[in-house]
Amino acid sequence: MSNLEGILYGIIQGLSEFLPISSSGHLALLPHFLNIEDPGILFDLSMHVGTALSILIYFRKKIMTLLIQLLGFLKGNREHYEAINMVVSTLASFVIILLIKNVAAEYGRTPFMIALNLLIFGLIMWIFDVVMPSESETKMNKWQPTKALLIGIAQALAVFPGVSRSGITLTAARALNLSRREGTEYSFLLALPIIVAGFLYKVPEFFNGSANFDFSVCLLGMLVSFATGIVTIHYFLKFIAKMGLVLFFFYRAFIALLIYWLL
Repeated sequence: MSNLEGILYGIIQGLSEFLPISSSGHLALLPHFLNIEDPGILFDLSMHVGTALSILIYFRKKIMTLLIQLLGFLKGNREHYEAINMVVSTLASFVIILLIKNVAAEYGRTPFMIALNLLIFGLIMWIFDVVMPSESETKMNKWQPTKALLIGIAQALAVFPGVSRSGITLTAARALNLSRREGTEYSFLLALPIIVAGFLYKVPEFFNGSANFDFSVCLLGMLVSFATGIVTIHYFLKFIAKMGLVLFFFYRAFIALLIYWLL
């Protein structure tokens, strides 16, 4: 893999991780369009680490607040629950991912399945965004165990490329009556533990020699995905509050049809 291809991977990851269009689906399709060997899940996860760093930097104040809330909760302070809701969502995601990850790895990266997931889950996302109010009284800073559990389960489905982690969590948030803004922020922050855990789980593959990519190209892609991710977060939060998700459904449908036609 060349440096240029690594940069392209980083740009695609930085854009598609936060836009509800499936970063894993786009990364899995790149080898087909570039006619190169698929660098594999570990390389994809490395690109995700770049975007995880962008979440960490962009939401640093919010993350610090959540950590303080979590420590306070452990000490008996029951006034703030957003951090606890995120713990519930994260644990639910981990459990479901462990149950379905082998199926996703074996069958989920084919062009047909990616196209199908892009289309079906994109349609579901659009429907819930249209039927639910753009603003809502539902708040995740209150104790919401059922909603947190359901959002976490939904997030786990993103191990199938084409589903979109941000897309499916935002769909679940909108279906559960969260506003576009709050659902988006919750989705972004929820990505952090999942991305880091997924990368750490696959790291041994790099050290035992089963990874088939150049480390320097991987690092370059991570840096590019980090920079692109910062910009994407900033503008997507503004865009979705005004425009909603309809344009992303049409993009997903277009890509799905393009995949079906070309591959």
